[in-house]
Amino acid sequence: MTDYPQKLSGDEIRRKFLEFYRKRGHQIVTSASLIPEDPTVLLTIAGMLTFKPIFLGQRIPEFPRAASSQKCIRTNDIENVGRTKRHHTFFEMLGNFSFGDYFKEQAISWGWEVSTELFGLPKERLIISVFDLDEETYAIWRDKIGVPEKRIKRMGINDNFWNSGVTGPCGPCSEIYYDFHPELGDDIDLEDDSRFIEFYNLVFMESNRDANGNLTPLASKNIDTGMGLERMAQILQQVPNNYETDLILPIIKKVGDIARADYSKSDEKTKISLKIISDHMRAIVHMIADHIYASNVGRGYVLRRLIRRVVRHGRLIGIDEEFTTKLAENVIILGESAYPHLRERESAIKTELQQEESCFLKTLARGEKILAGVINKLKHQDKTIISGDEIFKLYDTYGFPKELTQEIAEEEGLTIDSDGFTIEMQKQIKRAQSSHKTIDLTVKHPLDNKSSDHIHSTEFLGYTQTVTSVRVELLLVDGIAKEEAEAAMEVQVVLNKTPFYAESGGQIGDKGSLFSNDLFIKIRDVKKESDFYVHFGRVEHGKIRVGDTITAQIDCAYRRRVQVHHTATHLLQTALRNVVDDRISQAGSLVSFDRLRFDFNYPQALKPDQISQIELQVNNWIGEAHIAKIEIMPLEKAKAKGAIALFGEKYADMVRVIDFSGISIELCGGTHVNSTAEIGVFKIISEGGISSGVRRIEAVAGNAILDYLNPRDIIIRDLTDRLKVKLEEIPERITTLQHDLKNIQKQVNNLKSQLAITKSNNLISTMETVGHFKILVAQIDNIDPTSLQIVAERLQQKIGNGAAVVLGLITEVSKVSLVAAFSLEVNNQGIKAGKFINVIAKICGGGGGGRPNLAMAGGRYADKLPEALEKARADLKACLE
Repeated sequence: MTDYPQKLSGDEIRRKFLEFYRKRGHQIVTSASLIPEDPTVLLTIAGMLTFKPIFLGQRIPEFPRAASSQKCIRTNDIENVGRTKRHHTFFEMLGNFSFGDYFKEQAISWGWEVSTELFGLPKERLIISVFDLDEETYAIWRDKIGVPEKRIKRMGINDNFWNSGVTGPCGPCSEIYYDFHPELGDDIDLEDDSRFIEFYNLVFMESNRDANGNLTPLASKNIDTGMGLERMAQILQQVPNNYETDLILPIIKKVGDIARADYSKSDEKTKISLKIISDHMRAIVHMIADHIYASNVGRGYVLRRLIRRVVRHGRLIGIDEEFTTKLAENVIILGESAYPHLRERESAIKTELQQEESCFLKTLARGEKILAGVINKLKHQDKTIISGDEIFKLYDTYGFPKELTQEIAEEEGLTIDSDGFTIEMQKQIKRAQSSHKTIDLTVKHPLDNKSSDHIHSTEFLGYTQTVTSVRVELLLVDGIAKEEAEAAMEVQVVLNKTPFYAESGGQIGDKGSLFSNDLFIKIRDVKKESDFYVHFGRVEHGKIRVGDTITAQIDCAYRRRVQVHHTATHLLQTALRNVVDDRISQAGSLVSFDRLRFDFNYPQALKPDQISQIELQVNNWIGEAHIAKIEIMPLEKAKAKGAIALFGEKYADMVRVIDFSGISIELCGGTHVNSTAEIGVFKIISEGGISSGVRRIEAVAGNAILDYLNPRDIIIRDLTDRLKVKLEEIPERITTLQHDLKNIQKQVNNLKSQLAITKSNNLISTMETVGHFKILVAQIDNIDPTSLQIVAERLQQKIGNGAAVVLGLITEVSKVSLVAAFSLEVNNQGIKAGKFINVIAKICGGGGGGRPNLAMAGGRYADKLPEALEKARADLKACLE
């Protein structure tokens, strides 16, 4: 490979690129968070994402030109990471942008100057691709820049027309490729990534694509470029792939040190694992630094998946210890000059990694134990294939990766039924899909088929009306369409319009009634299916018929209690961000009449003082009587105003925005109070974890607080009366009682131990001699399992050398406890207490284990204890004779 004028480090490439464009009037923009502002995008995947509203004309740019080094995450090609030269989950994209300022000719000229002069790449090694219909770009490269036609390649819409997604800004692009092997001649195939690498993409952003695929011109023509930092580093540092640049190789070497594996001397399989670990660790550290925490949904799931892949590949190359925090330090060292917040977030990064790795190692240990049982069973049956059902059970129930099952199977000379696993996975997906297709209405025929062809969507009036005249459009009894229903029947009613709020966005449905002069139906719930509101209720008296005009009225007191909790949920989310972490995001919610529940992504328990601060802040906002401002506006305008959207939720072009000025602004279709003062008071009643990385707060507000406090007041009054103390003295009195109880329990345990010792003396007479060994196998009654261990240990010590003691006990709940205590001489005969007692316990439907000299086990079948003890006696004799 030709020597270049300079071999630049990754940091130097980044700095020189940004300085080049700074001198040409570009504003240098700090890398945006990996959590994009756009709620329709899971993670930041490109440098242009920050500027998308500007390209669409929704936001006026503060400057006409910008340049950045944007950190990005992409996982669509995760299986290729480590296997190809340049696929990554984390990478940096150097980019320069123009917002209606310069366009094609200037962008192309600077792109060529950066490549050939700033970085000194030989011109004869550069190949250009252009969109095959873009004659203007082709002419600029040929006539203005002077690139020979043989090195300009026309490519189709799939290759050289860039989109930011299914919809959004787009346009033709032109790419610059580097040729690693020009000696191979002029037969240029840009699909050959062993020879060519695309390192700079110039996008001429001039159109907007709608949902139907139609293109319309943008208000102004823009430039969006991207140069892969890792790819340019590979070229300038003259290494075979991106992984061997100074951006990643130090991490690979650290992994190798931990695994005692030299990357340069490793086989291909080990190299792949080393590269996967190093790539993923960069992504993981930057994601946690940007306040993404592991969970089972959304971007949290992406993080968890990456961490688990790291741990799994660590196991594959022989790392049995926890190691991710050690690698995190290397990633921080390599990245902190460009991203100082990595060091600032060091503690959070390492804490999250330690928790996730520790948890997954337990999953692996459990899965490996179960898999070992599966493998043993197959070998006894002379079978060689692990079924898809077994693989899926390990994956779905225990979180054990299919790839690891395959790896272990291969080590044992077995194969796996991958097709069977795929079939089981598809069944699971279908089950999940079917469970979310429609609301469970107990309807035999879903409302979106012919049973609803003749009716229109339900019009919701509940934001402004609590009672209105309505027409019955559809009537269901036991899920089947009927023309009428009478008293005592459970019905589902679809109306042409309704004031009832249907369960949605975490808020429960309204209660109320449907009535006329001779009809009364009590409505207990309302749900949506498609665009129909289905009212669930019971006909108390009268008859209801399709086509009837009746009155629909909600329970206003019930609605007010729900509204109080819904608005309180919005205030709670803002307070959490203010007090704990401004990147906290909602992971679920429930808004009911008696309480609220708010789930959020955060890796650790809240501190008591944080909970107190959150509570105080919400109550302060309540006291300040902030007025609700509710508007319907375009989605993009709402996002530009900073409205919080629920991740994963699909929004229409026009959205409803709830704005409590200065506190909270959110996209929300629920019902709310007009002023925060209507909430009255707010109280957090619990905070805890519900899954890894997801916490839950439950709280009550308004009149619901009385429902919460009244039973507790009764309990406290009862306690003060029983304990004969004042309210404030209850904790001290309980502490005293606990201390007294503990002392009494010690006395009881001492008595039990003395009783056990007495019983043990009576068992000596049952001892048998086998050669040089002494065996004592017996059932003992009327002691507890802990004392059973004491008895076994005492007997083994009393008998002395060559003692083998096995005792069994039927507990008070008709379960079995077993204990084995073996002397060193017995161990030397290859008999280990842990393994021995586990085999015996299986007869009683249980298992156990422990140390070679002392082990305990349990079982479910008390009637099998004599058989188990006889088996123990026979096995000991057979081994010790």
